[in-house]
Amino acid sequence: MTLTSSDTLRNHWWWRPGWSVGRRFYTWHLTWEGQDDVHRLAAEYRDVLAPFAGELTLIPDRWLHLTMQGVGFVGEVVERDVHAVSAAARERLAAVPAFDVQVGPHVLDPEAVLLHVHPASAVTQVRDAIRGAIGDVLNDVPENATGFRPHVSVAYSASDSPAAPVEEALAVREFTPRSGTGDQR
Repeated sequence: MTLTSSDTLRNHWWWRPGWSVGRRFYTWHLTWEGQDDVHRLAAEYRDVLAPFAGELTLIPDRWLHLTMQGVGFVGEVVERDVHAVSAAARERLAAVPAFDVQVGPHVLDPEAVLLHVHPASAVTQVRDAIRGAIGDVLNDVPENATGFRPHVSVAYSASDSPAAPVEEALAVREFTPRSGTGDQR
């Protein structure tokens, strides 16, 4: 869902079902280490969004990621299976060619400022390989296969607040989408 200026941002940091303090979850991410263009774009967004630091959690470069696929809660997935999923994923991902993506433009989501990642099909190939590896080992792949929208969050909403001031601040600046390399190996 994309917001309009009459909408409200809602706090991203609410407790989702099954989560509690200290509980951890195995999740696959694509990260942006060494992707200077993506880091520059994220920095441009952080500059514009800095006045909203109390309402938004700005994401530093080292934590920029594209969430691909969850596996399960630590303690509910046997460590041996986690290693087996990783091995199966390595095999499957070896067949996925490296690719370039474009990061941006932004979308104001109810809980975050997102940067779309295109082409979605290249990223979806990686996700499909990961989902296949999970299915090879666990037989049950968590999370829905459909509805995946590759994106990088540059800020999470830290409170329930009006969306209009954030949207207005973003509209004042022109952002140029940037490229990144999707070599997941």
